[in-house]
Amino acid sequence: MNPTLNTILSHRSIRKYEDKKIEKDKLESILKAACNGSTMGNMQLYSIIITEDKEMMQTMAPYHFNQPIATNAPLILTFCADFNRFNKYCAFRGAVNDSYNNIQSYHWAVTDALIAAQNACIAAESLGLGICWLGTITFNVDKFIEILKLPENVVPVACISMGYPAENPPLTDKLPLEAMIHYECYSDYSEEKINRIYKDKEEHPNTKQLLIENDLPNIARIITEKRYVKKDNEYFSEVLSKALKNQKFL
Repeated sequence: MNPTLNTILSHRSIRKYEDKKIEKDKLESILKAACNGSTMGNMQLYSIIITEDKEMMQTMAPYHFNQPIATNAPLILTFCADFNRFNKYCAFRGAVNDSYNNIQSYHWAVTDALIAAQNACIAAESLGLGICWLGTITFNVDKFIEILKLPENVVPVACISMGYPAENPPLTDKLPLEAMIHYECYSDYSEEKINRIYKDKEEHPNTKQLLIENDLPNIARIITEKRYVKKDNEYFSEVLSKALKNQKFL
C-alpha cells in the first residue's frame, strides 16, 4: 500500500497529546497542504485561524462544551467559510460584489473550507501528528464568531485539535463500503439492506458496551435519544440561522 493510502486508512481520533509544540516547518507544510486543495473557481473561499495561546483556548473551551481536547492540544486550527476576502478584492478592483450574500455562496465557501481542513488532517497525520475534529464549532457558531472577531461573510465551519499523540487508540469501526457507495444513481435502503450493513457495527464490542452504559437496545436509540436530540438540533439550527443572517449569508 502506498504511503498516502496508508495514512488515510490508519486514521484515528487522538484526544490525548504530548506536551510538545509542533515545529514551525511542520506546521507550514500542513498549512501549505491545506491551501493546495480543490476550490470553487480557484477563489479559495476560506480562512484558517491558528490557536496556540492557552488563554485563548480557555476562552473558547466552554463553547466546545469543555472537552479536554479543546485545551490539552498544543494547536487548534479553525477553518472558516470566508467570502469577506474575495468581496474586498472585488471592491478594490471595481468589480460588482453584491452577488455572494446568499446560501449558494455560503455552500461554496463551506465546501472549500472542509476540503482544506481534510487536507490539513491528512498532512498532519503523514508527519506523525494526531488530530481530532471538534464538531462543537458548529453548535455555538455565534460565540466563536465573537471570540475570533470574524467579520461579515465569515463563518467557522470546522475545528481541528492537533499535536503529537500520547495515546494509540484502536481504529474506529466503520460501515462497509456498500453502505455509502451507489452506482450511476441512488439506491435506497430496504430493511433487509439496513440490517445487513449495520450488522457488524451492532455486534461490535464497543457497541455492546455503549448499549449497557446507556441502557438502550441499539445505536439508533442512543444517537436520537441521548447524543443528538431534536430539541438541541432545533435550538442550534436557530443559532446557525441567526449567525448566517448576521454574517450576511442569508
